[in-house]
Parts: sequence; structure tokens; C-alpha cells
Amino acid sequence: MRLLGMRHTPWSLLLPLACVLTACEVGAGGPLGEGVNNGGFAVGGTGGGGGTGTLSFSVQPSSATAGNIITPAIQVIVRDSVGNPDTSFTAAITMTIGVNPSGGTLSGTASVAPVNGIAQFGDLRIDKAGTGYVLRASATGAVAASSNTFDITP
Repeated sequence: MRLLGMRHTPWSLLLPLACVLTACEVGAGGPLGEGVNNGGFAVGGTGGGGGTGTLSFSVQPSSATAGNIITPAIQVIVRDSVGNPDTSFTAAITMTIGVNPSGGTLSGTASVAPVNGIAQFGDLRIDKAGTGYVLRASATGAVAASSNTFDITP
């Protein structure tokens, strides 16, 4: 196929389509950018799979009463650069309060090692009522994630 009189390889036609489908960024750090924080797909070689993991909440925190355990248990999954669960990731995932509308304190087991790419936080609680709390999950070697907002009631 020829566009605008230029010769194209299969990759040169695939990349624009991939970017349309995934809203690629070309700058540094974007999926097609340069640098060590490139979380996108491999442009050459054998394909994606390596690189920095990405954290996401697979079970979001739900509203709870101040001082009581947030149920169901919050779960965070670490994914590799192509979106698969990274079962080899072993760094502890740490939970903190990212948005703290009323000065609450997070307690419980806030640092958990993932098993098969999933970390489960089964005893977290916040001691003060507030609207719009957000939790933040982070780990060495992974891109951090923030939860949806949730409330702690009196």
C-alpha cells in the first residue's frame, strides 16, 4: 500500500493505526517516546512484556464507618507492559491516603507483597469521617495508582 507516494513497511502502517486506537503520545515517557519510563509497547524486536509494572485497583475501596474495616477487601493488581498480570512481581505494594478530606489516619496492614500479581488489603480502616477519600497504591518498580473516591461515615 502506498500513501502520499511514500513506500511503507508493515510497521509504518501499523503504528498510526495503533496510536489511533490507543491515543498514543509521542513525547518522552509516552508509549512511543524515549526513556526508561516508557510503559507502552515495543516498537521493534519481539514485542512487549518487559519494563515497569503498572498498579491498578481491581477491587476499589467502598464507603465504611469511621474506625471499621473497609469491606470488601481492597485488591491491587500489578500488570506488565502489555497488560497481563505480572505474576513475577514481588515488591511490596504500599497503601496510603492520597486525598485526605478530614485528616484521617489509615491503619491496618498497609504494605502487602503480591501473590500471583495481586495484593489484598483485608484490614484497612480510616479513623475519621470524611467525604472524598482516595487511596494511593505504590511499589518500587511500578507505576502508582489512585483509587476512586469513597466516603467514611461517622
